[in-house]
Amino acid sequence: MTFRRSAPVALILAVVFIVAGAALVTSRLFAGMTDAVEADQFRTVQAIVETAIRDAENKALARAELISDLPVVRKLFAEGDRAGLNAELSKMFAGQKARHGVDQAQFHLASLVSFLRLHDPATFGDDLTRFRPLVVAANREQVPMKGAAVARNGPAIFGVSPVLDPAGKHIGTFEIGIDYGPLLAALKTAYGIDLALFIDEALLKEFAAGVDPERLGDQNRVGKYIRFEATNAQLMTELARPEDLAVVNEPLRYVRAAQGLTRGVVLLPINSASGTPLGVIAASQDFSASRAAVSRSLIWQGVVTLIAIILLAGFILVVLRGFLLRPLAVLGERFEAVGAGTPLTPIVGTEKFPAEMQPLVSLYDRIRSRRTEPEKA
Repeated sequence: MTFRRSAPVALILAVVFIVAGAALVTSRLFAGMTDAVEADQFRTVQAIVETAIRDAENKALARAELISDLPVVRKLFAEGDRAGLNAELSKMFAGQKARHGVDQAQFHLASLVSFLRLHDPATFGDDLTRFRPLVVAANREQVPMKGAAVARNGPAIFGVSPVLDPAGKHIGTFEIGIDYGPLLAALKTAYGIDLALFIDEALLKEFAAGVDPERLGDQNRVGKYIRFEATNAQLMTELARPEDLAVVNEPLRYVRAAQGLTRGVVLLPINSASGTPLGVIAASQDFSASRAAVSRSLIWQGVVTLIAIILLAGFILVVLRGFLLRPLAVLGERFEAVGAGTPLTPIVGTEKFPAEMQPLVSLYDRIRSRRTEPEKA
């Protein structure tokens, strides 16, 4: 083993391990920061969807309370004038449906029988006890209620308000149902989020008799669910698979590649007012920017690490050879000449030698001087 070879190799290896270790720690820290950014994105997406649903519930209930409190509505409902109610409110309902996504509006008697569906006036008289727990609770408690439900014409966000006759006696309830479709489309337009609504197929087949059978076809079946609404059906097919939707009792988050992009997906369970699971909302946002930043960071860290290793290795070689090995080689040659008895010549440039070597230089100079004096004599 020689110092000339072993020392530079040892020092360069130390530099490689230290710089690579620092780069690894830095990449882990950056990856942690990226995970934190994506976690914030997940929370933001979830908050946006949940806030939009709460707002829709409040809007549905506000509209239901407003209409149920109209004197003419209370009078016509108390008189059992179905045609009069329909004539009074049909124009209003058409406007609400066209501009605000109101998809369903229905009067229910206190006996929990459908009295009038403004969205389907020809269908009435059916008992709602078994499949409309929100209506049952609102009539039983005689207080306003709101929440999701699967009605005859499909799933919607409902607000249910008690209706009193002109004398103040409870005679039934009135509900407004806001369609999920326009709500999801509005979220995509505002925030760039792609969404899909999955409803339990068994519930749809049992209770949603007014839904177009084509919507329940195989093309929309995802495990036990029907993809009832979607802002991008092909994309959501890749992002929300049957195994993903199998058990969603609480919000679920994951990242998946689809259509050449990395997407973050949040699955939110939908429950009725009584806690019965109805389905799942899947919301997805593009995470490609954060993932691309990680990739770029890793590439640049690799480049910077390689450059740092090369520069430090070169610096070590220059320092060792220029400031240590070269002076040692010169001194070694001079002292070898001393031992061999050959003529001794002065060492040029000793002022550039390290201070630690100056005693050796002085020793050589004294030996050379003593050997030169007898020659002169």
